Amino acid sequence: MSAACCPTPPADSGYRKVLWIALAVNAAMFFVEIAASATSGSAALAADAVDFAGDAGNYALSLAALAVGGLWVSRAALAKGLAMAAYGIGVVAFAGWRLWLGAPPEPITMGVVGTIALAANLGVAWLLYAYRNGDANMRAVWLCTRNDAISNLAVLAAAAGVFGSGSVWPDVAVAAIMAGLALRSATEVIQHARVELDASGQRNFT
Repeated sequence: MSAACCPTPPADSGYRKVLWIALAVNAAMFFVEIAASATSGSAALAADAVDFAGDAGNYALSLAALAVGGLWVSRAALAKGLAMAAYGIGVVAFAGWRLWLGAPPEPITMGVVGTIALAANLGVAWLLYAYRNGDANMRAVWLCTRNDAISNLAVLAAAAGVFGSGSVWPDVAVAAIMAGLALRSATEVIQHARVELDASGQRNFT
């Protein structure tokens, strides 16, 4: 996730349809991973859920840019960035709590849900593949989705590490890295939105 993942898409109906599918998939996977994180005790799954939530917001902003555009997109981006930052901090706190408890998460659930998440991102990447050589914004969307698949592989690696070692550390380490990336992306989104709103003289909060 990054500020570059908040594009204004072209008015291509096929591309818009793909964005709607991507939005639905990412929103659904957010809820799946949040539930799996709660049942398995995995901080890495919670961190990956942040990524899905952020991407769902990015796709929604892309679609909103087609419908309304202008300052409303910047305001929505600012709110999304603040929410991402708050949730990223929450993941760090959750990872710290799991580390303090010392109990490893349930690796089978991590592996199964991580595999489903990987399949979801690969499916979205396949849909976006046809647009990878479009303008910079279109390429940014595809690259972001492709990179998300790498995050899913990190979750699977954490599951394997927990399974092999019986330790909480692989899960916490992956969660900390992913939460750090989410916080950096949130900072970029917030800064970019504030610049746009400041330039218009219509920033209403923060």
